[in-house]
Amino acid sequence: MSTVEAPLYPIAVLIDELKNDDIQLRLNSIRRLSTIARALGEERTRSELIPFLSENNDDDDEVLLAMAEELGVFIPYVGGVEHAHVLLTPLETLCTVEETCVRDKAVESLCKIGSQMRENDLIEWFTPLVKRLAAGEWFTARVSACGLFHIAYPSAPETLKTELRSIYGQLCQDDMPMVRRSAASNLWKFAGTVESAHLKADIMQMFEDLTQDDQDTVRLLAVEGCAALGKLLEPQDCAARILPVIVNFSQVYDKSWRVRYMVANQLYELCEAVGPEPIRTDLLPAYVRLLRDNEAEVRIAAAGKVTKFCQILSPELAIQHILPCVKELSLDSSQHVRAALASVVMGMAPVLGKDATIEQLLPIFLSLLKDEFPDVRLNIISKLDQVNQVIGIDLLSQSLLPAIVELAEDRHWRVRLAIIEYIPLLANQLGVGFFDDKLGGLCMQWLQDKVYSIRDAAANNLKRLAEEFGPDWAMQHIIPQVLEIANDSHYLHRMTLLRAISLLGPVLGSEITCSKLLPVVVNASKDRVPNIKFNVAKVLQSLISVVDQSVVEKTIRPCLVELSEDPDVDVRYFAVQGLQSIDQVTMSS
Repeated sequence: MSTVEAPLYPIAVLIDELKNDDIQLRLNSIRRLSTIARALGEERTRSELIPFLSENNDDDDEVLLAMAEELGVFIPYVGGVEHAHVLLTPLETLCTVEETCVRDKAVESLCKIGSQMRENDLIEWFTPLVKRLAAGEWFTARVSACGLFHIAYPSAPETLKTELRSIYGQLCQDDMPMVRRSAASNLWKFAGTVESAHLKADIMQMFEDLTQDDQDTVRLLAVEGCAALGKLLEPQDCAARILPVIVNFSQVYDKSWRVRYMVANQLYELCEAVGPEPIRTDLLPAYVRLLRDNEAEVRIAAAGKVTKFCQILSPELAIQHILPCVKELSLDSSQHVRAALASVVMGMAPVLGKDATIEQLLPIFLSLLKDEFPDVRLNIISKLDQVNQVIGIDLLSQSLLPAIVELAEDRHWRVRLAIIEYIPLLANQLGVGFFDDKLGGLCMQWLQDKVYSIRDAAANNLKRLAEEFGPDWAMQHIIPQVLEIANDSHYLHRMTLLRAISLLGPVLGSEITCSKLLPVVVNASKDRVPNIKFNVAKVLQSLISVVDQSVVEKTIRPCLVELSEDPDVDVRYFAVQGLQSIDQVTMSS
């Protein structure tokens, strides 16, 4: 092929591949657009590649999605920001397709490009695109238009700004609910670019219209942006325009629980936009209503914010208004409500102080710790440190520890397993002294549990505790009791010992491993049970990297050689694997 024809090759290949029946080939070719653009050069990319992509009518959404994503980073390949407008045409087409994810990606790419375009180019190219989409006959174009106003508006002259606000107002009242939903979800972005006077007049009118929409999905999307919208207003304007709408939505008589759910999610964020007085007089009663809502999903959302809400109230108000609701929620018929409460309720302790925590919160904690649903109990255990900071370790151990011990011996093995996984966290929160006195015995007890998953988790637990408290603590409190299992009559318990040694060795280091752990492993190689012996081979292999080379040659290799001649085929296999590992280490060193 001649040098004159060479630049034609990439575009020809692209055209062929984009017309291929194989979707993967079409996808690969779209993902190589940047490479093809570099080969063509900036001018031919503008004159050939982009027009071809604009006319490409591929009907596969995955290909269109990839194209929308690629074009968003294409400015350098068309000659920089002065030529960025050529990318608008193919993306405008993608904004009108039926598949939502393609439209969303096209809008995202248009926003990326628009944010880099020069002011004159935005007025000449970008704003007309927004107006064309907003006037589109098919609803998909109008849906996409809503996400672009915040890019077009700031650089527009005054008359054009008035027109854009008017167009957005029309989109908020569009016949199609999908368009109104898009207008509602993008309103706060558009509001962030609008001047203060028009924000209070035009944008707030749009907000009020959307919150009175007959479609609950439109109303909840309007509510979702209310906190962001409120922060753009002065506190007094927020209290006058947004607060009444939200308080009204918190009422149980709103016909959609989804809207109340969104209010419950947004209420705390809205508190930051209004002053302390409206919080006390309006938002607090609204929040209490949501905590007592008749839909479990609304109570879940409200319960998840209970600590955050208490933090912005005085302790007296929290005790008077929030605490009675918390007591009710701790006995809620929905386990998911109780779990949501349990995940945050411990954070109320620092807010209410020591006396109120002991008198009011501890009974709630105990009730949740004894809940029949495991997630509720575990959410409480995972946040014990917050209570410990307020009431102290002694009182905590007297009140909550019996419940933890009870869970540790629960008849459901999954409950015991979950408790084991939280033991290192408890150890970290409660300190080494408390752990030795109260929880150490439980950790050893789990090593001999009748369920394998518990024994394995217990071995991992010892490793994490050794990492938490250090080798010296492990030597004194773990190793002696673990090594006693070597004489256990049950071979499964002896296998758990080997598992614990393989995990503890790297944590405790070479000296302790050689003096305390390795002799036990070598001794176990004489066990009568083949399963023990091949696990010995696996443990020895794991310890090769922990101990010195001299120990490997003097102790580990002879043991593995002996096991490699065992009558059992599995024992021989793992022993040979161990010997090969030693040879590899020797060769590399």
